[in-house]
Amino acid sequence: MKKHLYIISLMAVAAFAQSCGGNVNTGEPVAETSLGKIKGGLSESNPHIAVYKGIPYAVQPVGERRWTRPEPTPQWDSVMVAQEFGKISIQPAHTDPESFYTKEFYWMGDPEMGEDCLYLNIWTPAEAVNHPEKKLPVAMWIHGGAYINGWGNEITMDGDEWAKRGVILVTINYRLGTLGFMANPLLNAENENGTSGNWGTLDQIAALKWIKQNISAFGGDPDNVGIFGQSAGAASVKNLISSPLSKNLISKAIIQSGGGVGRFIGSSTIGDMAKRGEDFMKFTGCTDMEQMRALTPEQLKEYEDGYKARIHSWSLFSPAIDGYAITGDFNDLALNGELADIPYMIGSNSDDMGDMREQTTRFASVQDSLHRKPVYVYHFERRLPGDESGAFHSAELWYVFGTLARSWRPFTEQDYALSAEMLDYWTNFIKTGDPNGENGENAGSWKPCTGDREEIKTLDVK
Repeated sequence: MKKHLYIISLMAVAAFAQSCGGNVNTGEPVAETSLGKIKGGLSESNPHIAVYKGIPYAVQPVGERRWTRPEPTPQWDSVMVAQEFGKISIQPAHTDPESFYTKEFYWMGDPEMGEDCLYLNIWTPAEAVNHPEKKLPVAMWIHGGAYINGWGNEITMDGDEWAKRGVILVTINYRLGTLGFMANPLLNAENENGTSGNWGTLDQIAALKWIKQNISAFGGDPDNVGIFGQSAGAASVKNLISSPLSKNLISKAIIQSGGGVGRFIGSSTIGDMAKRGEDFMKFTGCTDMEQMRALTPEQLKEYEDGYKARIHSWSLFSPAIDGYAITGDFNDLALNGELADIPYMIGSNSDDMGDMREQTTRFASVQDSLHRKPVYVYHFERRLPGDESGAFHSAELWYVFGTLARSWRPFTEQDYALSAEMLDYWTNFIKTGDPNGENGENAGSWKPCTGDREEIKTLDVK
């Protein structure tokens, strides 16, 4: 019986491949990008969705390239196989069984880590591969983790439900921690504009440029690329919509639990970061960048841990105002009308870190006062079942990606319905700039938030 079912399954895949012009006749769809051919696979849960894992979007920052700006990937002649997720940025191991977030998200352990971590992943309708005329909207996800943790294919993150709704999802890894954000006077001298640091931010911009150049091979519209992120990923979104290097590459943006106008993650200057980088180098005993780059990742992490203990801080480096990638404090840039003039969705959770709700409505009010594109504000209020943690920071991720079945929590039918509702809102917004969609039954039910009308969409089970 099993043998017959297996044969029938193969026949079904073959028939599907034929309907797609033979592109996926082996279950391995090949996209022909401007850089070369890339062979992916089909989603395990939906054979109509092509998945490409671990595509390098920049030259890997290893050896002499440590603490340098990302460079474009060169072309290749053979077929690149993209069927395994790439390495994640070096970060603290998630081994504490008592940690809330380890139990919630990282209980399966960490993937392989490395400095060679500049990879992205793509989920797209299989029939769209090699059909640039499809011009499907694209969403690039930026993970959170305080700039020291996280990766683009965590257990919550998956693109099947997005692709099923006609939106191509791209998730990325970028450099974190000291490797991602250390500045230093010696590094300043290596760059023509006299700045350093923000390597992780520049990685994110490099990923956007890769998408602009290549996403049409996967059926995507290079002129309709939205970005979204949560926590430090949301703060990254704020950096990108204000950066002169990237804001023109973005058509919409979603800011999840990353504040708004107000204090979320304080702005540091490149001078502050460079001074800390100089002090950190002295702590390592190194006297030049050649010695710093010769340190193994394990040695570097040991020095990081020692230095953090010395200054009583959980983090050493983060994005800083350098006048190049980040030109000013986000609040000032917002008030001065220097953000990308695009539609925004912004929100927070009931049990988030700090009072983000007020910051999100203030962001909407500022954009409205400048006669900018509309801002849609949400508040996620579902207290997750299984414990008393409530609508905690990051709780909405299970719902945004439709991955509730992967969780240990006893989610209900109402939770799955809420997830479907949120997926529709998020993907509608990426498509059109309006979470209601164009002609849906809920058209107009979620109104923009303005200075005169504080509209906030409550997201909770019915």
